[in-house]
Amino acid sequence: MFVTIEGTEGSGKSSVVAEVVKLLEKDGEIIVRTREPGGTPIAEEIRNVILDKKNTAMDSMTEALLYAASRRQHLVEKVWPLSKEGKIVISDRFLDSSLAYQGGARGLGIDKILALNQYATDGFYPDLTLLFDLDPRIGLARIAANNNREVNRLDLEKIEFHDQVRQTFLDLAKRFSDRYVVLDASKPFEEVVQDAYKAIKDKLAKCK
Repeated sequence: MFVTIEGTEGSGKSSVVAEVVKLLEKDGEIIVRTREPGGTPIAEEIRNVILDKKNTAMDSMTEALLYAASRRQHLVEKVWPLSKEGKIVISDRFLDSSLAYQGGARGLGIDKILALNQYATDGFYPDLTLLFDLDPRIGLARIAANNNREVNRLDLEKIEFHDQVRQTFLDLAKRFSDRYVVLDASKPFEEVVQDAYKAIKDKLAKCK
């Protein structure tokens, strides 16, 4: 099974997933965590170019193409082989981030970016997408208060950009309701962990 984790900046995805993985492993599941952009050596090099704070002159379509290229490499080298082995792969971000950030917030168009990524991924979709929904103002405040958290080029965008990202994610949750589960990321940490764990367990039960 392939599970993707989506949400605005600072929504707590990584921290929650770390705890969820522990619970799933206690249940005997074999879990592999990965991330986008990145996840493999080549894809990580592309990530460095995309998120480097010096690259403020990057064209929006260049950004979208780099994400798609990193995604393709990630799938070929990691996600598809592991999935064939029967492992559960959980990725911090995937296709929907490109739709929300480049398609929505950058204004390139959802369908245009979707078509680009369908070409790059051979039309591959996740089995389950968990959306960590949170007011961007809360998320950015969390980032500012966390000295250990990497601040990248996208964190530096104006609040209107982050608001549009959130709204696009919510629109995508309605459009792809068959694979989306929306989680309230403003709830206490342990509650969000349990909500995410339950969503994955429910999907696993259906797959088996």
